[in-house]
Amino acid sequence: MTSNVVPAMDRTDPHHLLARAAAPPPPHRLSVVVPMYNEVENAAALVDAVQAALAHYPAPWELIVVDDGSQDGTGPALERRAAEVGPHVRVLRLARNFRQTAAMQAGIDAARGDVIVTLDGDLQNDPRDIPRLVQRLLAEDLDIVAGWRRHRQDGLWLRKLPSRLANRLIRRVTGLDFEDLGCSLKAFRAETLREVRLYGEMHRFIPAWLATVTSPARMAQEPVAHHPRRAGRSKYGLSRTLRVVVDLLAITFFMRFAARPGHFFGVLGLSVGGAGALILSYLAALKLAGHDIGGRPLLSLGFFCLLGGLQLLMTGVLAELVTRIYYGGRHGSPYVLRRGQATAPPAADGWCVEGAHGRG
Repeated sequence: MTSNVVPAMDRTDPHHLLARAAAPPPPHRLSVVVPMYNEVENAAALVDAVQAALAHYPAPWELIVVDDGSQDGTGPALERRAAEVGPHVRVLRLARNFRQTAAMQAGIDAARGDVIVTLDGDLQNDPRDIPRLVQRLLAEDLDIVAGWRRHRQDGLWLRKLPSRLANRLIRRVTGLDFEDLGCSLKAFRAETLREVRLYGEMHRFIPAWLATVTSPARMAQEPVAHHPRRAGRSKYGLSRTLRVVVDLLAITFFMRFAARPGHFFGVLGLSVGGAGALILSYLAALKLAGHDIGGRPLLSLGFFCLLGGLQLLMTGVLAELVTRIYYGGRHGSPYVLRRGQATAPPAADGWCVEGAHGRG
């Protein structure tokens, strides 16, 4: 599959970057979503870093930090710092540890901006990259700009090498030409992001999910800074590799057959059932010729293939019925119409606006 994702290296000319930074962004409201789990050492520092990075941001913005059931005091530390900084910093505390994808979805659900930016809470992502990603998103009328940690500050064997292999596999399977899908720093157009729901550990595959509702031509990547972890402990390890493979199988199915699962199961069913029918026809011919076929393993294989093919065909019919119910209800549509670009409403309480940056 050929990807239309705009490569970041085509956009890094200094004159291009300078012209893009000089142009004021269209009116919008910005929501920054940060999931955190057991990051008490980074809690206050994260709030301060975002506050400093967006101190002179030209549009209303808010920061939503999601405490994903931390056990080390991250939630109270965030609430104390939020109270000191101002109402534009909101803290959501989940009842238990639901993992990063669910925490990110909780923040997205609570976000009120027309642009949503996500980043990790370990301070390895640099909040100062946020305005540049948002500027490109709006100036080029994109739906997502994903960060690319070109100079990643992590260990080679446990982090960088597995990530490179996973990204290469994902690019090959999905056809999306992103160099660093694992980077949490991404900017989204909120109306597009809300067309998908994130489950399991699908936060790594958000661009692939978005490819089910928008064109890859409306996606881009941008080099971003990356810092070594200075406090706390990483929550990632080699165990995530197997989960990535399982999630990749799921997203591949949804990208290609979400609106027509009957085709997927139908092709499998006809192939397996057809093989069974051929085997049984061959054995029937042998029987008519006077050969004994009762003790042949091929007889059992033929029956199992025929029954398996019928079962796959029936599964396809049931999947089609479920799909019609899903798209026929309030859950979604098999297509997404491009809506007009939202403009910023009047500033309201809970937003940090220009001229009110000195709090905290």
